[in-house]
Order: sequence, then structure tokens, then C-alpha cells
Amino acid sequence: MALTQMALDSLDFDATIALAEKVAPHVDILEIGTPCIKHNGIKLLETLRAKFPNNKILVDLKTMDAGEYESEPFYKAGADIAVVLGVSDIGTIKGVIKAANKYGKKAQVDLISVEDKVAKTKEVVAAGAHIIGIHTGLDQQAAGQTPFADLAAIAGLNLGVDISVAGGVKAATAAQVRDAGATIIVAGAAIYGAADPAASAAEITAIAHG
Repeated sequence: MALTQMALDSLDFDATIALAEKVAPHVDILEIGTPCIKHNGIKLLETLRAKFPNNKILVDLKTMDAGEYESEPFYKAGADIAVVLGVSDIGTIKGVIKAANKYGKKAQVDLISVEDKVAKTKEVVAAGAHIIGIHTGLDQQAAGQTPFADLAAIAGLNLGVDISVAGGVKAATAAQVRDAGATIIVAGAAIYGAADPAASAAEITAIAHG
């Protein structure tokens, strides 16, 4: 079984809330995507936290420096997961982990653009990371990349941490992602680009939950 995560990527505050209202009952985790959190700030997190007490909320900060200082206000405001970049200094990653642990929350390390993903995963899990994020970015997707090779390598380590997979996942590939070892399946465009986002979210979640 895997959890589902819906990426909220719009810059429009009200449109983000409206979309969340449609999909929240049908997904496990609401993600405030990087452009969205940069544009709308902590107020959006506070609004979503108040409206959707039953969902986990992830803020995709993509922290690159000052890990504890940057992430702590978001954990304090109700985020369950904050994201730090795997390419950042190990001290930065440890800072986010420290803040997460202080609030009983989780730190996710995003492996986007990390060259040696296996070595980095071992390092950050040893440092206490809770979730490893295998992330095929939009620009990488456009170049034809998929997350499956990286997922196989990371899942094969059997390190006992959650593995999140993002990047072009849709209903047709959700079962493959789940069976390959993902414990969190992230869908964005497959849901918000659908004619009926709620139905699309429910379909992907049914597959993820297996």
C-alpha cells in the first residue's frame, strides 16, 4: 500500500483552495508546490491546515541553506513534511531533520539533480531523514526521463524509510510505481489537469492503497 499526494502548483491563492476542497477527501497528503508556496507564503499553509485537518500537508520548500531556520516556521504553522534538497550541504539537511523532530514531523530529502542517489540516500537516512523523494522534474520529464530506474535502486537498499515518487505519475502508472517500492505516490497534472479532479484523485488513491 502507498499513500497519495496531490501537488498544488497554481500561483492563485483562491484557485488553490478551491482545488484542494475538491481533492482533499480523495488523497492522503496535500502538497503545496514550490512555486505555490513561494508565491503565497505561510498564509496558504495556515489556511489549508485549518480547512483540512484530516490531511497531511507537505510544503515543498526545496531548502538549500539554513535548513532549521527556514523550515521551523512551516512545521510550527502545521506542515507535516518539509522538503530539503539532497544537493544541499549535509548540515542543511540535518537542520531540517532537527526541526522536524522538534515538532514530531517529517523531513523529506529530494534527490532531484543528485548525481549519486544511492550514496546520498544512505548518508541522509543515517542522518535521520524520514522520507526520500525521487523526483523527476518537469524539465527532466520533457526530456523523456522517468523515475523507475532511480526508484528500483533506492527501494533495493531496504533502508526502512518512506520513498516518495513524483514526476508524471498518473492512474496508468500508479500500480507500477507502488509495486516498485514507492510508499508515497505524487500526482499533480494527472489530477488538476483532469476534467474531474476529484474522480481522478479517487482513482489514483484506490490504486495506491491497493
